Amino acid sequence: MNTIKKVHIQLTLLNGCITTLILVIMTLGYLFVSESNMMQGRISSYPRDIYSIASYIEQQDIISSTWLSQLESNDRYYISLMDNGAEFLYNVNKEHVVDDRQQILRTAWKLYHDDSVPKTMHTLSLKSSYASYVMDISSKYYCFVVTIEKNHATLEVLLAAPLKDLQEQITRQRVLFLGIITLALIAIWSFAWIFTGKLLDPIEANRLRQNQFIAAASHELRTPLAVILSCAEAGLTRGGSPELSTIKNESLRTSRLLGDMLTLLSCDTGHLDIKPAATQLDTLVLNACETFENIAAAKQIRITASLPEDVLPDCVCDSERITQVLAILLHNAISYTPEGGSIRLSAAYAQGRPKETYRRAGRESLQANRHFEIRVADTGVGISDAEKAKIFDRFYRSEKARSDKDHFGLGLSIAYDIISAHHGSITVADTPGGGTTFIITL
Repeated sequence: MNTIKKVHIQLTLLNGCITTLILVIMTLGYLFVSESNMMQGRISSYPRDIYSIASYIEQQDIISSTWLSQLESNDRYYISLMDNGAEFLYNVNKEHVVDDRQQILRTAWKLYHDDSVPKTMHTLSLKSSYASYVMDISSKYYCFVVTIEKNHATLEVLLAAPLKDLQEQITRQRVLFLGIITLALIAIWSFAWIFTGKLLDPIEANRLRQNQFIAAASHELRTPLAVILSCAEAGLTRGGSPELSTIKNESLRTSRLLGDMLTLLSCDTGHLDIKPAATQLDTLVLNACETFENIAAAKQIRITASLPEDVLPDCVCDSERITQVLAILLHNAISYTPEGGSIRLSAAYAQGRPKETYRRAGRESLQANRHFEIRVADTGVGISDAEKAKIFDRFYRSEKARSDKDHFGLGLSIAYDIISAHHGSITVADTPGGGTTFIITL
């Protein structure tokens, strides 16, 4: 995945998450206010009804069952009366809800006489007052018990107001808003993806033009560099001046830089040429040691290879690219290992690598369920914990490497991209006793 695609995804996630968060907060805020108003509106209507009922009872000598039934006709209240402690019975005309109604009223009376249930007292007149409390059984009810002193008797009227219809209304509103939010989020995320893509199109176009220019310039510079290098080597063979040696070294250095830049361009564009084939990793390790043996010896550094007694099975990888990675790691190890130090290469094999790792690559690898590991351990200056998290970043150079003109901060980044293209991993750890160990897993 190139940088532009990563930025596209990150910007989409950022815009989408922020917009989603704002939308959710605003929706929850609206629902909270709306539901609070709905609840408050319902609660504020109860005192008016209670006052009307109390006034009617105070003025009437006979309480009509028809009147009580009418109060319950719209399911706004369940009503029960106690006259000096004796229940006042009347015909409800709702046979299918009688049992539920009676159970609700019995529970409400029980809670009214329970001193542990919090109640609020209200005064209506000199002869009447009422207590209010909440009952929560199968659903929530607001309960009111109106006490009326009349004709040397105490009349208690219980009103249980069910909130089931209000709760259903609130549920319908929540479901409606959930559907609206879902559609809005789909539109928001789609717009965020399209908008950020359009925003990055000019940047992507400029990046492609830049990459094309770098690739063309690198290829064009290779030829004159080869001519300069050839001439410098020819002059040195005839005992040329020290300046020719400088020209040769700088030409080699520039040639390596051009090669690294072309490799990075291939990684960025997703066109890194990986040719997997059955490869003997122990042979690659031995060849790498042999190649760098003289370079290490010139610095009085001992380089060795450690291989298992049994021959390693074939590893499906690009031998040239893995050799390139080993060269990068060995070059770094020699650069940062002092005279008299040592470098050790090792290769190992174990069972247990998940097959899914290779299936994600779009092919079934021959080494499925296998785990190959290559280690490059040195006794050099080591890498601090703070730098370990950055050493694979492009153009990053440690403080120890800033004075070394042979290091451009690209080698480890290239190694990381090559190993990633193999669907493997490369990590760094401390060498026991001091130094750095790079671990390649394939």
